Amino acid sequence: MGGGRTRGGTGGGRTRKGIRGRRIRGAALALLLALTAPACGGSDGPGDAATAPARRADLPFSHPGVLVSKAQLDRVRAHVAAREQPWRTAYEQLRASKYAAADYRPKPYAVVACPPGNEPGQGCVEEREDALAAYTQALLYNVTGDRAHAEKAIAIMDAWARVVTRHTEANAGLQTAWAATSWARAAEAVRYTYDGWADGDLLRFERMLRNAYLPQVVAGSVESNGNWDLVMADAVIGMAVFLDDHAAFEEAVRHFRGRVPAYFYLKSDGPLPVAPRGSDLDTAAELSRYWFGQKKFADGLAQETCRNFKHAGYSLAATAHIAETAWHQGVDLYAEVKDRLRAAFEFHSGYQLGATAPGWLCGGRLQRDLGPDTEVGLNHLRGRLGMDLPNTRKLTLERRPEGTDDLFVAWETLTHAENT
Repeated sequence: MGGGRTRGGTGGGRTRKGIRGRRIRGAALALLLALTAPACGGSDGPGDAATAPARRADLPFSHPGVLVSKAQLDRVRAHVAAREQPWRTAYEQLRASKYAAADYRPKPYAVVACPPGNEPGQGCVEEREDALAAYTQALLYNVTGDRAHAEKAIAIMDAWARVVTRHTEANAGLQTAWAATSWARAAEAVRYTYDGWADGDLLRFERMLRNAYLPQVVAGSVESNGNWDLVMADAVIGMAVFLDDHAAFEEAVRHFRGRVPAYFYLKSDGPLPVAPRGSDLDTAAELSRYWFGQKKFADGLAQETCRNFKHAGYSLAATAHIAETAWHQGVDLYAEVKDRLRAAFEFHSGYQLGATAPGWLCGGRLQRDLGPDTEVGLNHLRGRLGMDLPNTRKLTLERRPEGTDDLFVAWETLTHAENT
């Protein structure tokens, strides 16, 4: 099996001077934190703690309910069958991808080693691509009803479940999160729509998530740039629903409520951004360094905007993913951040469309490389809530069908375009 690289350090690595993260050592301690940490309250800010959990522990999870619900899958199938747009074109895009190949072969690794930057890795690309292939095949099954796609998705998942034991090197946390988001979506979309997943194989896959993935991401990563924490929470909430793990669900919500206000700025935060919960950032100079040198803050600005739009886009997508999964489980996280999220989508979409950057914003220099990250958030904010997002809508319509970033975002025009 070939090696694989870490994709040029796309995850963002550790933060700059001024944040000394409180690392959680060991899976046991991480899981203990998940079991004991209280959820935060309903307002948009990390300081508003509440003792009540986000949802009752005796309330069953809704399945399928990781990012995409059964009703949404049914609507996708009907749209494609009727050859309606944009879903038909989005389906053709998915079907033409390498992940949809009937002869797709997974390349599992026992140890996935992902160093930062352009250092050679082991199994990093292979793991992400195989997880995306499993999700792609799961969606194909749900659209076409062809059992061969469900079998292929299961075969890919089982190949990894039989082999993988851990993730190592500096980008281990982010790599684990990227792969786990797709694993959870694939498994959920197969388990609850297909009757052929053997009990033993299913149990082996569940053990893989519990042992090789969940402990790596459940505690988050306060010492990193914010896209890490949000993608980790995206992975945790997906695994939590699939595994019927109420404690992990609460931990994902806790990280969402702490990190989203610390990542996307609103003027109501005050003259400075909110510091990430658990960090020791407490001065204007430290926060400016953490925000890549930015000193002036405007509604919708993200912690990594002045780094590039790509990383800000990861966080936009992950935030919407977490809120969407929670929505399917009866928890309205969107309501807590809707104004913040709308501002962030509009801010980045406007500049991605070509608006001139003022001199105070990142020195007037923007790296406009936003990925396929807008469909899920737009569907809720505009489709369900009726909020006005002209920049985001224009950008999304121009880019449809939005495909995959080959990391953790995939086929969201198909699954979420006008799919309330």
